[in-house]
Amino acid sequence: MSGGGRTWHFSDGYPPEKMAGSAGEAPQALMILNTGETPARGRRGLYFLGREPLKGIALEVGAERIRTLRLDRPADIGGVSIGPLTQYAIRLRSDVPVVAQFGRVDTTQNNMAYYCAPAISEA
Repeated sequence: MSGGGRTWHFSDGYPPEKMAGSAGEAPQALMILNTGETPARGRRGLYFLGREPLKGIALEVGAERIRTLRLDRPADIGGVSIGPLTQYAIRLRSDVPVVAQFGRVDTTQNNMAYYCAPAISEA
């Protein structure tokens, strides 16, 4: 049995500036869980406030596996670089149902916090 949806939308991407003396990195990540018995193959799209979207970025998550993609690592997102203070959103489409979550570490203050952004899923 598998769960999740085939299309996911995350609208809260915004990487902070890297600050000297910061407590650490401020990663933003997309985590994808495939509980199905076949690999999930899909595409991601990145949407921006001030530039054209980047669509069709390929993705695969093995059967019964999880994959974490760091949004600050171009190799994880098809060679794309998202600069600091760039507002963006993500659309994830998969050929089989998956569960997806977007999270980030807030290092803009001394009390670091990890939080997840809400998503909208379509079956």
